[in-house]
Amino acid sequence: MNYQRILDEIFCEVKPEFGKGKVADYIPALSKISPDKFGMFVSCVDGSEYFVGDVFETFSIQSISKVFTLTLAIEFEGDKIWERVGKEPSGNPFNSLVQLEYENGKPRNPFINAGALVIT
Repeated sequence: MNYQRILDEIFCEVKPEFGKGKVADYIPALSKISPDKFGMFVSCVDGSEYFVGDVFETFSIQSISKVFTLTLAIEFEGDKIWERVGKEPSGNPFNSLVQLEYENGKPRNPFINAGALVIT
């Protein structure tokens, strides 16, 4: 599979969208970042690397960390984690606690803040 070609094609397809988004201005680390920034990096188990865009610039990962935390939790605890956190969409903002109160303290999923705290 030609990963570099795939990344290059994705880059060309989304490039017209650069700058059209709005960064989260309520998070200081994100408010200073240009909405034109874009990068993808694939690192394969054989050591090969493929990338496109602004991949060598440092950035604040924010909620992307929730994916890594969930992956580690599944690796160490397996399906047992689903006893403490659900797999359903919440329909509320990521930082809302309203649903948590209605559902006896079990967060809807690991990607809202309450769920990420349980997984951590």
